Amino acid sequence: MLNRLLQHAPIAPTRRQFLLGAAATGTGFVVGFRLPGGAASASSASSANPFAGYVRIDADDRVTVLSAHFEMGQGSYNGLATLVAEELDADWAQMDVEGAAGNTALYGNLAWGGVAQGTGGSTAMASSFERYRRAGAAARAMLVAAAAEAWGVPAAEIAVAAGEVSHPSGQRARFGALAVAAAAQPVPAEVALKDRADWGLIGNPDLPRYDSRQKVTGRQDYTIDVQLPGMLTAVMIHPPLFGATLRSFEAGEALAMPGVIDVVETPRGVAVVAEHFWAALQARDRVVVDWDDSAAETRSSDAILQEYRALADQPAMAVARADGDAEAALGAAARVLEATFELPYLAHAALEPMNAVARMNDDGTLEVWGGHQLPDLYQYMAAETAGIAPDQVRLHVMKAGGSFGRRAVGDADVVVEAVSIARALDWRAPVKVQWTREDDTRAGRFRPIYVHRLRAGLDEAGNLVAWHNHIVGQSILAGTPFEGFLVTNGVDLTSVEGANNIPYAIPNIRVDLTTTEVGVPVLWWRAVGSTHTAFAVEAFMDELAEAAGRDPVEYRLAMLADHPRHAAVLRRAAEAAGWGSPPPEGQFRGVALAESFHSYVAQVADISLDDNGRIKVERVVCAIDCGTAINPDQIRAQMEGGIGFGLGAVLRSQITLTDGRVDQDNFHTYEVLRINEMPRVEVHIVESDAAPTGVGEPGVPPIAPAVANAVYAATRQRLRSLPLVNHGAV
Repeated sequence: MLNRLLQHAPIAPTRRQFLLGAAATGTGFVVGFRLPGGAASASSASSANPFAGYVRIDADDRVTVLSAHFEMGQGSYNGLATLVAEELDADWAQMDVEGAAGNTALYGNLAWGGVAQGTGGSTAMASSFERYRRAGAAARAMLVAAAAEAWGVPAAEIAVAAGEVSHPSGQRARFGALAVAAAAQPVPAEVALKDRADWGLIGNPDLPRYDSRQKVTGRQDYTIDVQLPGMLTAVMIHPPLFGATLRSFEAGEALAMPGVIDVVETPRGVAVVAEHFWAALQARDRVVVDWDDSAAETRSSDAILQEYRALADQPAMAVARADGDAEAALGAAARVLEATFELPYLAHAALEPMNAVARMNDDGTLEVWGGHQLPDLYQYMAAETAGIAPDQVRLHVMKAGGSFGRRAVGDADVVVEAVSIARALDWRAPVKVQWTREDDTRAGRFRPIYVHRLRAGLDEAGNLVAWHNHIVGQSILAGTPFEGFLVTNGVDLTSVEGANNIPYAIPNIRVDLTTTEVGVPVLWWRAVGSTHTAFAVEAFMDELAEAAGRDPVEYRLAMLADHPRHAAVLRRAAEAAGWGSPPPEGQFRGVALAESFHSYVAQVADISLDDNGRIKVERVVCAIDCGTAINPDQIRAQMEGGIGFGLGAVLRSQITLTDGRVDQDNFHTYEVLRINEMPRVEVHIVESDAAPTGVGEPGVPPIAPAVANAVYAATRQRLRSLPLVNHGAV
């Protein structure tokens, strides 16, 4: 479990405390880091983990980056390849990236203190920016040293470019030819990193993603593609009600079907195991299961929402922020405005449904293939499920066809299913567990329902002098291994982020939280707390600007003197969108600003209405400050993707329950944005020499309030609940 893992994981050093290490591989070499005192290093990593560093150079001239971070489409692998190739002076065509796991000292997320490996909170580049550049620079220095020794020339006379080491005498060698000799060189105690002015790859807007060809040609493998000799496929039968448990099942009819191997109980339901997916899926309908619903959640989502509304008007359970005296300032205000904002459950709906593969080897090592977003945790959970030691577990970190938070779960759900099924079969064959889209929608984890009850006070001049936000919702962290260090004084930080740190200069602010107990399993969803807080905060901010008789952009800027990066993206988006001049005929405009994961994003949305009053989002202008831009084209792509992802939730995505059962099951009922609904998107990257922050999530939060504010400009109606389809607006 993660609590146990965190207790025993090595404490992360500062970046300057890392020591370089290298190891020969027989045909090449690996460069990584180790901690002072002999903690895990390139030469001492567990035999269950062959990924013993950050950079591997093979005799075939391939440069492989061993990634501490998981690739789910957001481009972390491409970013790491860029960092290494820049300092190594590699040829971009020779770069490759593989997922690594099993060594916290090497792969711990530095943005999380280094105590656990994981990808989330848009931290991959922040965690990797220095250590992966240093690994590239170290590998370069060792290649140069090997060439200098072989050619009998001073190292200072040797140049490196495009994957080739050369000397003015005419001697030249590709990296692969020098790899074995380079591994024998002493590791440099210090390496110099390039000045920004000398970067050729970092910040290059024309650099293509290294893996684009594999994806467009269909050669990229995901967990759904894994095929092993003798592998069996399992499909799950999960309880139809959350919290229900298994009483018994009858599988005689299913077992008689061709290709069916077994039907077994798991900690999370019943699994049908067959020679292939279709046989398992067909047999699943023939299994009769008796569930115990006595502890199950049986409320409908409407009833839950009604309860939340009542709680929002009652005293809160916890205080997340208290500056000044909001209640007194509200009582003395010249004008008080109030509003309630409501948001539904949301599914992640990643293109690749959940899956994992488990195989026990003859030597007692357990291999698990999957989208391992939290590999340290999954290694421990797999070991616990199998009844073996964690260092006997080898994780294959596969690229994933999306996640949006879904593959980072505290109970390692699908990994535990795969291992428990393989164990129930006495390890006689590898087992792939493959969920269907219906499984993913009905038995998955959801962004919680939230209600925000907001009150604000204005003085005679329209200045905002008091702000009170009471948030009601379910805790993502309660009951998970993360609760102990992310829930403080009753405040789940993921419930209030984006609300307790609003940047506006308001003298009296109070942010309250009431955490509810509901049996629906919930999880972080792309941009986590800011997915609901930005909607409430920024839509309400527009209401206050109107009440004050001020322009929405000017009103915000007047309160951002102490937050220049927020102000800069707001100005940039407004200027690029033509704020202050009329939008095109028949279109209406709204603006919003949000910070999430230390990246700053402002968006201006232009919408139109058809003859029936239905909304179409025509254009979105987006400005982002994410510090140093490692891959500008990728940043633009993530902003575009985040806007499209968020728009689905704005317009029509929602999970509803009837008597505890999920009503939606596939994309015809859980609707996401369609390609014909995608607006034109313009992305403007604010230049910065600050440390890089993330882009995988921060594009999502501003789109909902920007569209809602544009809807008000068009209709003079405040739509304070999502999705807009519930208002007949789409």
